[in-house]
Amino acid sequence: MAAGHTITIEQGEQHVRAVHGDLVLADSRRPLLLRETGSPVRYYIPAEDVRLDLLTPSGTHSVCPFKGTATYWSLPDAPDLVWAYPEPKDEVAPLKDHLCFYEVEVS
Repeated sequence: MAAGHTITIEQGEQHVRAVHGDLVLADSRRPLLLRETGSPVRYYIPAEDVRLDLLTPSGTHSVCPFKGTATYWSLPDAPDLVWAYPEPKDEVAPLKDHLCFYEVEVS
């Protein structure tokens, strides 16, 4: 990590849901909580708890110098709604096979 930049990942037990309109896109009680300098807490949800059948790969990619290359999925009315790091850097290896939404409900 760069000086002053930290990322921590911990196993959470919160109930996390990603909802868009009437669609429940993800529902999990086993998210990973990622805390990164300068960013809000992000909840990474195991792929098995995400309705991938409702999402379409978007072709968008972005590169994070700390996490690796992200790929994105979309809904017809919500581009790039969810992302994942298929081959995360070693420092954040637990993110593999987990997806993250911009907005989730946490209880």
